[in-house]
Amino acid sequence: QVQLVESGGGSVQPGGSLRLSCEASGFRGDFYYIGWFRQAPGKEREAVSCIGLNEGIIWYADSVKGRFTISKDDNKNTAYLQMSTLKPDDTAVYYCAGAVATMPTAARWVEDWGEGTLVTVSS
Repeated sequence: QVQLVESGGGSVQPGGSLRLSCEASGFRGDFYYIGWFRQAPGKEREAVSCIGLNEGIIWYADSVKGRFTISKDDNKNTAYLQMSTLKPDDTAVYYCAGAVATMPTAARWVEDWGEGTLVTVSS
């Protein structure tokens, strides 16, 4: 059974930075996509970014391009999301998401979910 363990998140002022981490375990084989989704109050869950472990594919939502950077440590099966120039609109619960079959750029392709971590951007 795949487990996704998230860390990071918290509260920050507009313009600030935060880093999220997600460690994956229990997946079979060497290949696995890890990404983040977010869900703000009253809104649908949306994909933010994802990366392939042990390969080089990266994807970003248009809303975070140039502000968020995703990276990984293949030896630790861990992905990181560095969030910079944060805006109040980035406030949401951020969920780690994983998949083998398809890069999870939409919720229907997610095979595994983390528990979520709250990011609050407010002055």
